[in-house]
Amino acid sequence: MISSQGGTLEEEASILAEVKSISGRRIEERRKRHRITQKQLAADVGIGVRWLREIESGNPKARVDDHIACAHALGLSSAHLIIPMLFLEHNMHFPRHFFLDDMQKLETLCVEFIANLSLKTFLQPGNGQKGPGSAGPAV
Repeated sequence: MISSQGGTLEEEASILAEVKSISGRRIEERRKRHRITQKQLAADVGIGVRWLREIESGNPKARVDDHIACAHALGLSSAHLIIPMLFLEHNMHFPRHFFLDDMQKLETLCVEFIANLSLKTFLQPGNGQKGPGSAGPAV
């Protein structure tokens, strides 16, 4: 189960390792589905083929930014990495069944929520910013 409630550093490292393992499988599956060779993807991302193999195998020493770069190059959402890490950081349980999907819908909802929250804050009166329709200083 992906949870860090009361988690030790070892448990958190284990969770992050699981996220990287799942990410590696997703990257490999997407690459194969699009009939892209490891050599092609590695060149597109700017890493070596050997390192790409490590990423796809889920090596826990692989860097998260390399996972994100590979996912991006394949048109795969990086939500499968970032959202579980946010849960981990806040000592919250991440629902495992979300890993089974592309998480594109969840990612879109998160981005829309943040954008709407930011817009609401911007439009609130008295927040020190001028929103639409605000009168500027008299000249």
